[in-house]
Amino acid sequence: MNLAFYWPKLLWLAGALPLLVLLYGWIVRRKRRALANVANLAMMRAAAASVGGFRRWLPPALYLSAIALATLAIARPHATITVPSAQRTIILAMDVSGSMRAKDIAPSRLVAAQEAARTFVKTVPASTRIGVVSFAGTAAVVQHPTPNRDDVLAAIDRFQLQRGTAIGSGIIVSLATIFPGQGIQVTDVGQPRGMPRIPDPEKKEFTPVPPGSYESAAIILLTDGQRTAGPEVAQAIKMAAERGVRVFTVGIGTPTGEALSFEGMSMRVKLDEEALKQIANGTRGDYYAGTSAQELVRIYQALNAKLVFERKDMEITALVAAAAALLALIAAGLSM
Repeated sequence: MNLAFYWPKLLWLAGALPLLVLLYGWIVRRKRRALANVANLAMMRAAAASVGGFRRWLPPALYLSAIALATLAIARPHATITVPSAQRTIILAMDVSGSMRAKDIAPSRLVAAQEAARTFVKTVPASTRIGVVSFAGTAAVVQHPTPNRDDVLAAIDRFQLQRGTAIGSGIIVSLATIFPGQGIQVTDVGQPRGMPRIPDPEKKEFTPVPPGSYESAAIILLTDGQRTAGPEVAQAIKMAAERGVRVFTVGIGTPTGEALSFEGMSMRVKLDEEALKQIANGTRGDYYAGTSAQELVRIYQALNAKLVFERKDMEITALVAAAAALLALIAAGLSM
């Protein structure tokens, strides 16, 4: 926690604390001199001895601490702290292409991904809305963002393997889900230059923002990284970066991959880590390598901690002032 002050110049008031300590010491010495002049000195000494040394010094120490905290409160302290996000949308964009049937991650890439996603969904705070996008040759929203965890889990269970891997489509459809008012469509990407565009009166224009600056939503992209269809991934990265949306990529599979046979064809499906790192770096996200089912679960746990909490700069004047008042009350009670 980084502590700073809005009015740091008022901290000079803390310079009065040493003076208060000296004043208290002078008062104690004066009382002792007055005590020496009392006729029944034995009775007064007995009364003074009834209060132990620690008990005698505790009230003034607490009161001075209360004054010190009050001085800090006057300077209006603020700190950067980690708090649960009040509202966040997370889009799970999951690859359902044929390569996800590979078993280099037991029992298969798809089943391991589904299990890890279920664990993630169950541990995310209730205030976070989760949407699900599946992509193969095309991409589609299988569950719009919702706080209902049962609906999200049911959407994950409905995955069916299809042909092709359109990673760019998965990112673009995820962006369209986050920004429904911008009229984002996959068909607009890669349109030949010079082709007339039909204006959409309901489409809202947007102003590009710095990459990674949008804090209200993020995309978790889970795939083996081998694009075979759809728009260029570079265009999808650009669209996400201009909207400030971070894409956290989770590579599922192994670098060596596995040979698959399908409809008389044989091909080796490998994890393309470089492609997924480019997506993450271009959008200010992070890349995670899910080379096993256990690793996928750990990855989702790390993403949960990263995405559902946020760092905020908050003024804590009220807390400091409350602590000062509490110490002052305790000091008053002990000194009675």
